[in-house]
Amino acid sequence: MKIATIIARVLLGLAFVVFGLNFFLNFIPAPPPPPGLAGDYFKVFAASGYTHVVGAMQLLSGLLLLIGRFVPLGLTILAAIIFNIWTFHLLMAPAGLGPAVVATLLW
Repeated sequence: MKIATIIARVLLGLAFVVFGLNFFLNFIPAPPPPPGLAGDYFKVFAASGYTHVVGAMQLLSGLLLLIGRFVPLGLTILAAIIFNIWTFHLLMAPAGLGPAVVATLLW
């Protein structure tokens, strides 16, 4: 069981490090914003700089999981991020719920 926990921690950490870095380096092309309310949501957060804070928290928590130090802190930060991913997809864009399910299972 300990090996499965380490594998899940490393996979979750890698995912959030990659997507956290992508906020700053843009090495994975972003899809166009969805139409309607979900698109407006993204536009507001991008214009305010809030997405940089989310990206920094994703990067920080992913690094904490990969390093293996302060894992409870990293998981606590990720809990808030994963909750927001679920809320966004349940309320505004249910078609993209798959990554939220995977992140929750690894968490």
